[in-house]
Amino acid sequence: MSADALWFRRFRPSPEARSRLICFPHAGSSASAYLPLVERLAPRVDVLVVQYPGRMDRGREPLPGSLTGLAGILAGLVSAGTDPRPLALYGYSMGATVAYEVARRLERTAAAPARLFVSARTAPSIPFAQGSLPHRGSDEALVEHLAQLQGTPLGLLDHPGVRALVLPVIRGDYTLLEEYRWQPDVPPLACPVSVWVGDADPLTPVADARAWAGHTTGGSELAVLPGGHFLLEEHLDRIAAALLARLDADHRGTRPGDPVRTG
Repeated sequence: MSADALWFRRFRPSPEARSRLICFPHAGSSASAYLPLVERLAPRVDVLVVQYPGRMDRGREPLPGSLTGLAGILAGLVSAGTDPRPLALYGYSMGATVAYEVARRLERTAAAPARLFVSARTAPSIPFAQGSLPHRGSDEALVEHLAQLQGTPLGLLDHPGVRALVLPVIRGDYTLLEEYRWQPDVPPLACPVSVWVGDADPLTPVADARAWAGHTTGGSELAVLPGGHFLLEEHLDRIAAALLARLDADHRGTRPGDPVRTG
């Protein structure tokens, strides 16, 4: 299996699409989490979704050792590609930080992204407060935390077999986030950044999402939507429409009207 086939999933190949989008999943999840979004974007956008090691068909591989190391591998694979179409990146929660680290590594290459989309994640310069992620505690505390985020079907984690598969991945990904440190001497991105956040997200205060503006010289926009941490599930059609509008506008070199409420 090639490195690209190992790391990326193309669920709906769209060779005629004018734009490409690489999606980065949230903590504990796999590439399949983006299937509903892919279905709404194809065939207008050719979507690749990252499959992190340690889950699904890569379940026998060790979990990533660091978030920046993970981003370095992915940036190397993307920069080695030859597809000339404009590229954008979209990261959700933990995936937003991975996407940002990939974006800044690509900026001086032929694969420099035209735009970074992020949702449900504080700006890289704002670390998680010590102890705010319960991954070093008991299984019960971690399960309760996941239930509060409302991203896991009720009752699923009551099964010991499911816990044995899911919780180690969550713990590993939360460790990546806890140990990640943004470097203040890193230059801001040149590409624009579009941000979505829920007004009741327990992990991402609106003010911390607004701080993404300080990480780019290309301009930023913030959309505040009603809801919690799992915006992509709560507002799938709305976010898909916004993605398409921005990608189309970037391709034409124009500015779209904003189909979501900003704040």
